[in-house]
Amino acid sequence: MTANPIPSRSPSVSLPPHESPVQLRGFLDYLQAECGLSNNTRKAYQQDLRRYLRYVADCGATKPSQFTPRHVEDFMRREKRAGRSPATIGRELAAVRTFCKYLVLHGLLSRDISSNVEAPKKWQRLPTVLDDSSARTLLAAPDPATDTFAARDRAMLSLLYATGMRASELAGLAVADVNFNLGVIRVLGKGNKERIVPVAAEALDDLRDYLRRDRPALATGRQGDMLLLSRTGRALAREDVFRIVRKYVRRSAIRGRISPHTLRHCFATQLLSRGADLRAVQEMLGHADIATTQIYTHLDAARLKAVHKKFHPRG
Repeated sequence: MTANPIPSRSPSVSLPPHESPVQLRGFLDYLQAECGLSNNTRKAYQQDLRRYLRYVADCGATKPSQFTPRHVEDFMRREKRAGRSPATIGRELAAVRTFCKYLVLHGLLSRDISSNVEAPKKWQRLPTVLDDSSARTLLAAPDPATDTFAARDRAMLSLLYATGMRASELAGLAVADVNFNLGVIRVLGKGNKERIVPVAAEALDDLRDYLRRDRPALATGRQGDMLLLSRTGRALAREDVFRIVRKYVRRSAIRGRISPHTLRHCFATQLLSRGADLRAVQEMLGHADIATTQIYTHLDAARLKAVHKKFHPRG
């Protein structure tokens, strides 16, 4: 017997969606079970679709059979007028497209009304990176004299810089994911894809220091297998990682919008500037498409041009 690829839960798509948060639950289950999307992506899609469905409800479309391509196009134009970035609008369109495919699969829509709607062209901005001096200042910012969990915070910053992990990936690490003997960490990335990332010896030393100094007092038994713990003994969340990084960015007086993702950018550019193979960097970052990794080659080229202009007599 052929397995049914569609979740057995009957879809719930009654409109308007803002009356009850459970009305998109069937679609969100589909995103997890069939599409393998991460929790963060599912949350973003949910928010995007709630905006879209409010819009079509205001246009008088109260059920999926009334959806038209014009609704999708006009919604994207409205989002552009509202000042949303091309990247955000592109993600919103991806959410709507996936939702339309879901509706077609369940017979609630006769055809995919979003298939011919073009995504906005993204302006490819180069990611922000820190110079070596700023990176060192940030990594040294946690101070045992003033910070209760300085060893934990230093280990966290070191791991972000040394591995290029996403904040959510770092927060999801268990103690067993670290292999000190081999000098590697097992990372569970987007779509539950597992990868092995080498770790610099200095970062491993910071991690050992945290495991010896801070973690025994934090491990209350509730989530004792997780690596990075809060003062209450629970695993740090993605939002906690962002908050802690911002704390030390402010203390280091580093300008710009610096986040955990900035340290991921630093990791990639450092490797490529020292001759690392692009495919190897792609694998360590967990990028599904090498085109995503190639942005760092543009960044390194821009850095080299800046150096040439500054120091060459004919720059």
